[in-house]
Amino acid sequence: MKIIRQCNPSIVFKYCCLLFIFSCVKDPEFKVPETSCNDQLITNSTFNEVKDLVIDDIIQIQQDLIIAGYVISSDQEGNFFSTIHVQDDAIKPTSGFQVEIDLRDSYLFYEAGSKVYIRLKGLYLGKSKGVYKLGGVFTSFGKLSVGRLPALAVKDHLILSCEPVSKLVPSVTTIPQLNEELVSTLVRFESMEIIAEEQNMTFAFPKEETIRNLMNCNGDMIELLNSGYSDFQDKILPSGNGSVTAVLYRENDDYQLIIRGLNDLNLTSERCIDAEVFLTSDQVFISELADPNNNAEARFIELYNAGNDPLLLNGWVLVRYTNENDTASSEIDLSGIIIESNSTLVFSPNAMEFESVYGFLPDFETGNNSPADSNGDDNLVLIDPFGAVIDIFGLIGEDGSGTNHEFEDGKAERNSNISQGNSVFTSSEWTIYNDTGGLETLNLPQNAPEDFSPGIR
Repeated sequence: MKIIRQCNPSIVFKYCCLLFIFSCVKDPEFKVPETSCNDQLITNSTFNEVKDLVIDDIIQIQQDLIIAGYVISSDQEGNFFSTIHVQDDAIKPTSGFQVEIDLRDSYLFYEAGSKVYIRLKGLYLGKSKGVYKLGGVFTSFGKLSVGRLPALAVKDHLILSCEPVSKLVPSVTTIPQLNEELVSTLVRFESMEIIAEEQNMTFAFPKEETIRNLMNCNGDMIELLNSGYSDFQDKILPSGNGSVTAVLYRENDDYQLIIRGLNDLNLTSERCIDAEVFLTSDQVFISELADPNNNAEARFIELYNAGNDPLLLNGWVLVRYTNENDTASSEIDLSGIIIESNSTLVFSPNAMEFESVYGFLPDFETGNNSPADSNGDDNLVLIDPFGAVIDIFGLIGEDGSGTNHEFEDGKAERNSNISQGNSVFTSSEWTIYNDTGGLETLNLPQNAPEDFSPGIR
């Protein structure tokens, strides 16, 4: 039986939109749009069975398959755009889809908590960067991907049930417990807060998708993805601690949270104990040391995080032992710095010269005689907050000149197969260029910028 169901009258809006026409006109009386619903459809598949259809590339579904689920996203505050996320159960979901649609203000017709049937025949299905998507088709340079379903076709594939809107119960989870089955489902985290370095910032830069970072009291972090077009783009991030409810998203190996609106954040309690959070990892290491033959002012040191999660480097230090000295001559305190997953940090003694040579600014300027200002015969050590040597270049107490750890007028570059630090210097993990060719090194001075790749691992 088809009936007409009226949208929630508590929703206030400026335009009245008819679902099957998808055109908007000003309505001074703010009428609630009427939408069609249908409970005659019978489901004959599950979310996971549909996902199993994906092997490599996207496919167009030819079978008469119907699945049912619950809308969990909302574009009412502008943080979602042309997408609807649907999970398979309102209370205990096990799977979810992102549905691509070319329909604005979809919350007027598919309110969060609404049960919907998805008629799959004719839809395209694919997996992109860890997210299963349904929709139309988009072609770019001959390659197909899941694109937005045209507005006039939405009603044929996303059918509203006549059941009352359900109360959604987010899955309470923690960052270490996240898995791909939770992607495109509604989740909830407790004891979360915006990291200290981002307090007093806005949710997003205008018209730019912006990542902010949330952290729990154990130091686990997850990204908060915000639209630069959202209604709250220019609002200051909350400074307290508390719960976060959001749609779980994924960008390859990185999990992200997308809130539907400010009510999804309840960060009003006291922040975690002021004591700093200290973390360690052997997946952060020295990836490149540079002493260009043609420009000593263009020296730098590069760190790399091979892990799948960002790491807060509170208490970490990068130490330089000059020549044969067995006592440290300088260090860089890395406290407060976050190194993103599968990303680099570049330190330069002279940021202006670095930019003029390489065409972009380093992540940090460290000054003369710092670890980033080595002339190639020094020893460098990366130490975690607990005093453990995570990575080392060279042999403390030995001048590098003429040895297997000299990079004077050249560079030391970590081999691409290395994915973690080593507390014992192992020259076979490096390719080393210099002006002498001692032992296992190459007598091949390196000139900037052409022989260097700061920021690229």
